[in-house]
Amino acid sequence: MAGLSSLFRLESGSIICSGRPTGSVLVFYVELDEILNPNLHITAAQAQQQPQSYEAVFQAIRQAHPERKASWRLEMPHHKQAMLMARYYMPIEKAGLSFAPLIVWVNPYNAEVVSSRFWGEFAMTWLFDLHYALLLDEAGKTLMGIVGFLLLIPLLSGIYLWWPASGKLRQGLSIKRRASKPRLIFDLHKTHGVYSYVIMLLLLVSGVILELPTVFKPAINYLSPLYQAKANQSQYQAGYFRISLDQAVAIATPLYPGAVLRWIETPNGPNGSYRIMLYQQGEPSFRFPKTTVWIDQYNGAVLSTRNPRLEHIGDTFINWLHPLHNGEIAGITGRLLVFISGFIPAVLYVTGIIRWLQKRKARTSKVRGIC
Repeated sequence: MAGLSSLFRLESGSIICSGRPTGSVLVFYVELDEILNPNLHITAAQAQQQPQSYEAVFQAIRQAHPERKASWRLEMPHHKQAMLMARYYMPIEKAGLSFAPLIVWVNPYNAEVVSSRFWGEFAMTWLFDLHYALLLDEAGKTLMGIVGFLLLIPLLSGIYLWWPASGKLRQGLSIKRRASKPRLIFDLHKTHGVYSYVIMLLLLVSGVILELPTVFKPAINYLSPLYQAKANQSQYQAGYFRISLDQAVAIATPLYPGAVLRWIETPNGPNGSYRIMLYQQGEPSFRFPKTTVWIDQYNGAVLSTRNPRLEHIGDTFINWLHPLHNGEIAGITGRLLVFISGFIPAVLYVTGIIRWLQKRKARTSKVRGIC
């Protein structure tokens, strides 16, 4: 599959070959972070206890970080022995970076703050920044988006060069038994390329769009109007007090029966509102659902809602990109497929180089024979 092998002979090939294995690891980055940090794992005995209220957990976070007055986003534990994670998106220590929140892990059963770390300063998030932006923040994202877009050309040409002649489809999809070493290398290169082609194309296209949202979203919005969030400000009145996180959740969840609470975003300042994010069955991402309820922090009034089931095709397309890119859209099967696919470029790169060296050696031998 000459086209696919040439893809990895580009100067940018080293970026892609290193990027896909990091992408494989990041498919399970939350689980791997728990393995690397045993203190983030709750014992089975403790998980039998009744969880603390959301308000109690939030107060524990505020007590641990009293200087951080802006909004916090609390992510619900993804299993009974997992910590609750809270993100503070605008830490002064990381001013100037587009994304470097403070992440706080809290034991939901006793409201103990177990760990506080900045994004990018521990293994899995450092790896995430390497994969997503080459550790170069916005400039790195732009570079990765451009390289990914250019790689569509050799990727598409690869399938053209592979396309078998009439009656030879089976040969193009198989590895010849008891073949010579050059033929074996060629067949390995060919079959790895063609069998992974669709998933590699999907990962590349979704990755490019995720890297360059300011480029693609206006075009998508033109074709199908995208959701536009409202201001959703609370009506501040002197002497009024904020309702608790638990009260806000109790107001939001009945609006979508059967939905699962995933995130609570606390009000940002006196005019801010609660943002409650719920997962409805059928949404592509369980971790980052789009079903949202905004609630006035003083009187509990529902300011607005977002139901992804009622949105246009443009929003559906955008909402599918991230869970498609990390395989979440197809559950554990999809995640494993994306994990495995991350090593395919390395196989193509190695077999392509070996095949090229074999051909070079054959041409050199032929020239010497003539001379």
